[in-house]
Amino acid sequence: MSFSMTGYGQSSLQFGGYKITFEVKSVNNRYCEVVLRMPRDWTVYEDMLRKTVQNHIRRGRVDVIINRETADEAAALQELNRHAVKSYLESAEALKKEFGLAGELTLRDILSMPGVMELKEGPAALSAGTPEEWAGMLERGLTESLESLLQMRAREGSYLAADLSRRLVHLEELHAAMAALAPAVVSEYRDKLRQRLSELNDGTFPFEEHKFGMEIAIFADRCNIDEELTRLYSHFEQCRALLDGSEPAGRKLDFLIQEMNRETNTIGSKCNHLNLVNLTLEMKAELEKIREQAANME
Repeated sequence: MSFSMTGYGQSSLQFGGYKITFEVKSVNNRYCEVVLRMPRDWTVYEDMLRKTVQNHIRRGRVDVIINRETADEAAALQELNRHAVKSYLESAEALKKEFGLAGELTLRDILSMPGVMELKEGPAALSAGTPEEWAGMLERGLTESLESLLQMRAREGSYLAADLSRRLVHLEELHAAMAALAPAVVSEYRDKLRQRLSELNDGTFPFEEHKFGMEIAIFADRCNIDEELTRLYSHFEQCRALLDGSEPAGRKLDFLIQEMNRETNTIGSKCNHLNLVNLTLEMKAELEKIREQAANME
């Protein structure tokens, strides 16, 4: 199955008197980059959460945002920590006097500071859980949001794969046209060269069939594109196998597109035929569109 690198997922659950929300967003990236934003006191779980993401995502930048707020049923059990408020205010005054700073702490500033509001001793506080239980909860909530993200990435990936498959069909049509036209290049060159020599021959020099044949043989060898056409067809087949496979295909597709571009450029430099040149230009344009689409795949 093909996956896009862009997607979004979210989930939420309640634990220990809190409502915890998980938001996961992913965009294109060459590697798997995980950026975590969560309450500072949960940084101890960062490695575990990062590994959870990497177990689900192979490629892309993944932003994980975890928010925590007091659940409705626990709000009534909140208690003001007056000692913490007093400590914050005294520290603020000390900073102002020592460094000459200006400004005042607002009520919102104070209430948002760690430790100002605490759960009273009671059922909600007792259900806060052990560090292991918190770790399990965070992993479970993150996994749920990642599954939602993967569903979106899979849907978009299927559209990308379908579009790439259609474009591969077009490339195969161009390839077939090149293969049909290639034998005519030598015969047309032979006829044109013979006609030109006939027009130039005023009887003062003999026409040597042997040398003429050697010239045609050298030209035929120089403009032969059979190897390039064979390799192109092989690359098409490999692209189809990657799109139908279960492994991430983005990097391999990028490599194959580079190889197809190289073979197309070689054909363009070898061929001495207007129609073949036009076909190579059309193939290069289509390969560029494929490259842009493949850049969005995991």
